Amino acid sequence: MPKTALHRPGRHAPAALLTSLGDLLREWLPRQRWFAGKGRPVTGLSVASSTELYPGCLHLLVHTEHLGRTTHSGSGTPPADDCYQLLLGARKVLPPRLAHAFIGRASAGPLADMSVYDALHDPRATGLLLERLRTPGAAGPLLFERDARVTVPAGLAPRLLDAEQSNSSLVYGDSFILKFFRRVQPGINPDLELPWALARQGCTRVPAPAAWFGTSQPREATLGVLQPFLPGAADGWTLALKSLASDREFTEEAYELGRATAEVHLALATAFPVDAPSPLQHERLAAAMSERLEATGPRGDGAYARPRCMLRFRLRLRVGAPLPGGVADPSTSARSPGASGPEGASSV
Repeated sequence: MPKTALHRPGRHAPAALLTSLGDLLREWLPRQRWFAGKGRPVTGLSVASSTELYPGCLHLLVHTEHLGRTTHSGSGTPPADDCYQLLLGARKVLPPRLAHAFIGRASAGPLADMSVYDALHDPRATGLLLERLRTPGAAGPLLFERDARVTVPAGLAPRLLDAEQSNSSLVYGDSFILKFFRRVQPGINPDLELPWALARQGCTRVPAPAAWFGTSQPREATLGVLQPFLPGAADGWTLALKSLASDREFTEEAYELGRATAEVHLALATAFPVDAPSPLQHERLAAAMSERLEATGPRGDGAYARPRCMLRFRLRLRVGAPLPGGVADPSTSARSPGASGPEGASSV
């Protein structure tokens, strides 16, 4: 993949692109797992931003409207929660290896008679994304940035993960993972802001961002974050289920999970301002935690019996006593992160 590629922002006017893509996207978008408007037909579609990364590869931000929902504010601007990020390819003939990514064939407009497809399945397009993240700079309204202390090798083979939820994820050579935000929110995305804040506090429990990219149009927003990939990682729920399935003790793993969680929250409390809750808030928190504790199981000696040590936590919560074992005082809670983000990331 060359280090430079042709970027022609706005080569096709939004109205012209809609002539080619409007009907195709109205049918395709509601079928995607990351599309928030499931079950609601797309009644309106507009192109907020378009950038040609190279001939036949378009980066788009599109706004959608849904049946039975008013999406325009008094200023006539669609709300950000209906903004989606797309990477589309257009070819005269679609090779068999990309058949599963086919969206439809454009019948009019600048892409007439072209096969349109989801270019996140195209190694050429996703390889270019990595190259742009390796060599920071602008491509029209898009701005690519990188932590200069991190080396991202060239030529890492891209692989799109199947488990899509609200975003799409690309793994590069089992070394890095790019979270490609499908539903775009204005401002700095927490998936960039929080890991960066943890890294600045020296917390290594969450991989620090290696690179990221964002847009300045129609609003400043984060579009993607590249982080080290942890192929053997598993969440706590999965670990617990595996332990239950194998009739294996989970106490040690649970302790380590709690320790990691405490380290992350302490680092966040240092990185962001904190407020001490009022006595009433503390009482409500203790009541909610006690209620969840009561639901963990019977007091008997069965397989799911509540450990006796947990009963002591319930009593301490009710009286507001310090928790044992050197656990941090829970009487402070972090506020939502502010607008500040990574140095050099003001554009996103």
